[in-house]
Amino acid sequence: MKIGVFDSGIGGLSVANAIKKAMPEHEILFKNDAEHVPYGTRSLDEILAFTIPVLQELVEEGVVCIVVACNTVSTNLIGTLRELFDVPLIAMEPMVKPAAEQTKTGVVAVCATPRTLASQRYAELKTNYADGVTVLEPDCSTWATMIETDQVDASAIRQLTQGVLSQGADVIVLGCTHYHWIEETIRQICSGKAEVLQPEQPVIRELARVLARLS
Repeated sequence: MKIGVFDSGIGGLSVANAIKKAMPEHEILFKNDAEHVPYGTRSLDEILAFTIPVLQELVEEGVVCIVVACNTVSTNLIGTLRELFDVPLIAMEPMVKPAAEQTKTGVVAVCATPRTLASQRYAELKTNYADGVTVLEPDCSTWATMIETDQVDASAIRQLTQGVLSQGADVIVLGCTHYHWIEETIRQICSGKAEVLQPEQPVIRELARVLARLS
């Protein structure tokens, strides 16, 4: 079967690669929107207008489902997009629930785009699963562009990560697929101090369930 993977930029490529590794029997079609990346600081009307044509391309190429490997799109627009497309859309959103379940200090950090952090869905995740947990939201607004342009500032990443560690965070959530490309750097900084979570494996498990229903 053909599986579509969509993201604003190269972030979702890490998701597509993970799916290929887990499901080599399927054909993975990855599409992004390099012309308009990053999405995280744009208006919702802009993001929707950019997203629809790319998803339509995937549908026309015969995918049976699409992984929306963009937290910004998933947390803000997944309901609207599901009304527009007949194929199943698998959302990708910050792992607030597992972070809240795993923390021992009662402090977690969510690294995400401004648009994701401002979304109603993200607010719901915090209300439903992080009651009584302190959720730090450091300013990662420049990270997607930094990674997209291959101008990674290791010192800036270290400073931000050490900042949330100093505030007691023992779980750090990567709430943007671009950040998966610097996951190992963050893990090294957090070694012995905090766990780092990102949703590739849970999404692959959800994809397997969807494909089982379709087969």
